Amino acid sequence: MTALVLIDIQTGLSETAYYGTERNNHDAEEKCGEVLAAFRSNNLTIFHVKHNSTNPKSPLFPGKPGNGIHPAVQPMVNEPIIEKDVNSAFIGTNLESRLHQLGISKLVIVGLTIEHCISTSVRMAANLGFEVTLISDATAAFDKMGIDGKRYGADIIFNTELANLKDEFAEIKDTATLLAELDN
Repeated sequence: MTALVLIDIQTGLSETAYYGTERNNHDAEEKCGEVLAAFRSNNLTIFHVKHNSTNPKSPLFPGKPGNGIHPAVQPMVNEPIIEKDVNSAFIGTNLESRLHQLGISKLVIVGLTIEHCISTSVRMAANLGFEVTLISDATAAFDKMGIDGKRYGADIIFNTELANLKDEFAEIKDTATLLAELDN
């Protein structure tokens, strides 16, 4: 069985002023919404994961508006919300046990950002024995400052992360491919 895991699709991750950088894939949240709608229409299992930052300055700190789940992927009453305060959706949560209880062996993962919680969660899911599919256009990256003081663009960070995850940790697909498969 397959489940959709939506990770950290929160309004604060569109606040580029806080991160001091540029973000790619500005429509990632809408792509996440398309994937969510398809899972709902196929009556498939859905889990929302929400990050509660421990940094009071972060837009994802509990109580701040940015901590809220993005309007494109608002959970329904029957869709669990799993809260975390680290990068992995599996550390300090009951996500793994809930997936096992439901007989889930395959995960489709979408969310933000690929260089943080998505990469960490995808790697851990694969290491825990789940078959993972990452939806490339339903995630995004921010620019990063390297140890050499050079700024690396969001697209470079994004594509490097996809290359690192591809095959060893996840199958990489885009939204259109996944939706076509779900229609069959």
